[in-house]
Amino acid sequence: MTAAGKKVHTVVEGRDGAPALLDRPAVTSGTWTRPGGVVVERAFADALGVRTGDTVSIEGHDLKVLGTAVTAARAAYPYAQWHYPGSVLVERGGLVWVDPADIAALSGGRPLSYTLNLRLADRNASAGHGSRDVYSSWQEIAEANAGLYRAAQTVLVIGGWLLTGLALAGVAGIVAGRVVARRRRVGLLKAVGAGPAMVAAVHVAEYLAIGLAAAGIGLAAGWFAAPVLISPGAGLIGSVGGSPPALRTVVAAVALALAIAVIATVGPVLRAATTSTVHALADSPSPPRRRGGRIRLSRRLPTAVLLGLRINARRPRRARLVTLNAFVTVTALVGILTVRAQRESFDLGYTEMANPRVERGQQALLVLTVAVCALALVNTVVHTWSAVLDARRPLAVARTLGATPGQAAASVAVAQLLPALLGVAAGLPGGVVLVVLAGTGRIDFPPASWLLATMLAALLVIGAMAAVPALAAARRPVADALRSTPA
Repeated sequence: MTAAGKKVHTVVEGRDGAPALLDRPAVTSGTWTRPGGVVVERAFADALGVRTGDTVSIEGHDLKVLGTAVTAARAAYPYAQWHYPGSVLVERGGLVWVDPADIAALSGGRPLSYTLNLRLADRNASAGHGSRDVYSSWQEIAEANAGLYRAAQTVLVIGGWLLTGLALAGVAGIVAGRVVARRRRVGLLKAVGAGPAMVAAVHVAEYLAIGLAAAGIGLAAGWFAAPVLISPGAGLIGSVGGSPPALRTVVAAVALALAIAVIATVGPVLRAATTSTVHALADSPSPPRRRGGRIRLSRRLPTAVLLGLRINARRPRRARLVTLNAFVTVTALVGILTVRAQRESFDLGYTEMANPRVERGQQALLVLTVAVCALALVNTVVHTWSAVLDARRPLAVARTLGATPGQAAASVAVAQLLPALLGVAAGLPGGVVLVVLAGTGRIDFPPASWLLATMLAALLVIGAMAAVPALAAARRPVADALRSTPA
């Protein structure tokens, strides 16, 4: 069949105007068959770009497209089981329906084949095939339709684990920042008689409640967003998200949210709970380890770099979270670029068509890209503001010793960029390894310029988002920063 300048393998099926007992295609637009017209399977029509009222040619005969329809008796495009006459070897192809009176003229003298639809008494029964007859069970048809979404499922599963890593980095940064800000409160609780177990239980319960509420909001948001983000495809009828999530889905989502909250919370909370009362009331950070070699090296460093290193030395765990956030983000972006660089030809006999599997995978990649970038930006904001708030007084002291506001602001950007640089450098091979482990067959890698631009863009965004709040904090008078005390 030739349509819209494309010549493709097509299964032409003759159908009466009256509904059949079995296999009743559902017309989704236009009308059903009549002499001189053709009804195109909807997914096939979308791939060809034809609409009701267009004209297509079958073996030199022009036919008007009367409408589009879907059927459950054959797999959706491109698995309509096209085959050469007399052969049982099927190839990719599309499906159209015509009036039985047109079949003889359209066949061009070729032998016709016949399809018999059966309703089995035992729906789980199976049947074999002989040398010339082919049997397709409903399970095989369902498996073929499900195969169209296998690439998208793989992308979403891997992306889900990457987003889990970003969520851990973000929640850990929020919890660490809150625990540091409330360290004096921990000291006051311990001073009035609360033990480490009580302090830890109060904080963990607080974040578990937040995690439970977040899980409920996330489930509701996912349920309502599913029909917008995911569709069953043109070859099927229905929508995603029409019914509430299954119980096992709810349990898994809640368990994952609580696990993220516990994993991200336990470390900072236990460290705060086991800190001595005097140290907690003093609210002093971990002093950097001073060694002779490091001191001699630091003398040669620019002021901004020296102050940035000191900020990370005071809060080393926050620096590691910045590294983790950059690593997961760049790993995901490099993996996405590598997948998009793959070249897949999809031959339907005479013309290369778009591969439905790849198209759905690309849609899933778009959703994953937006989610990764959004969560990475949130994490960067959290880590940056935590660093700015925590470094206000040390940087104010540095300014009294001669550092300029610009150097103080640049030191915060350096404190974010140095650990991020390690994560970005590790994320490049991490993304490639991820695609190699998840993919099959030959892999085409993206141009080096794409990868370099991704790494530079990640560092630029991190530096810019750190510099903006740091510059705002640097404008604050030194006296105000030195007088401020934590609550």
